[in-house]
Amino acid sequence: MNYGRKTPSTYRSNPSVYSHGRSSTNLHSVKSRSVRSVRIPWYQKPIMKNNEYIDIQKGALLTGFFSLFVALFTIATSIFDVYCLAMAAPGSTHYGYYIISYEFVYVGNVHVRNALIIFALFSLIGGLAILFTSILLIVALRKEYERKIQPWLWSFAVFTLFRAMAFLFFAVVNDLIFVYNILMVLCWIAIIAASVYGWLIVYSLYLELADLTKLEDLAHLRMGTMASLNASTTHSLAGSRPTTPHSTVSTMPVS
Repeated sequence: MNYGRKTPSTYRSNPSVYSHGRSSTNLHSVKSRSVRSVRIPWYQKPIMKNNEYIDIQKGALLTGFFSLFVALFTIATSIFDVYCLAMAAPGSTHYGYYIISYEFVYVGNVHVRNALIIFALFSLIGGLAILFTSILLIVALRKEYERKIQPWLWSFAVFTLFRAMAFLFFAVVNDLIFVYNILMVLCWIAIIAASVYGWLIVYSLYLELADLTKLEDLAHLRMGTMASLNASTTHSLAGSRPTTPHSTVSTMPVS
């Protein structure tokens, strides 16, 4: 459960660029004391940390917009690849040589050609999924809800792995003497590298927000317990007898 908005960074005293209500000045020291005796798995430790070169909060937000661009780029190129493979199918009749030259399209082995179509279709589906989760990520980062970051983390990780395999297959089977094929290879090399880096930034921020939520839940639990104890003690005193059972001395206040 979430109580208000959270300040994501736990590695420096500057408040979040998105939150205005609280500061994380002493969060790192509190966290260190709370989990000092707990062994944290390596995959639950933030990989990227704030320093003079990296700002986790801004980097995560930029990654959200970057993944939005990647989704739109993937959708456009996937539709174009399917269209070109369909138009350049062996034995098909088409018109368009005066607009697009289909010489760069693979027309060799039928199984390889079908695999290219399958990669393009699944890339189209993946692009649509990333488009939706990227919008959800941007909203979640602005409101600092770490649970809404999870869909993007899973979908973008799977999408990046799939596109890496599709890129290798595309680079091997297509002739790299054509400008389009060369541009696609160079673009996807840059996109995959930036995607891995951006995913690590968002994952690190997600771990920081999750740790802060645990500390907040523990603090609210302690405050709730103390409030219950105080209410129980007050109720017990209010319902006590005016005199003791073994004494005639009255405990009622003197008017």
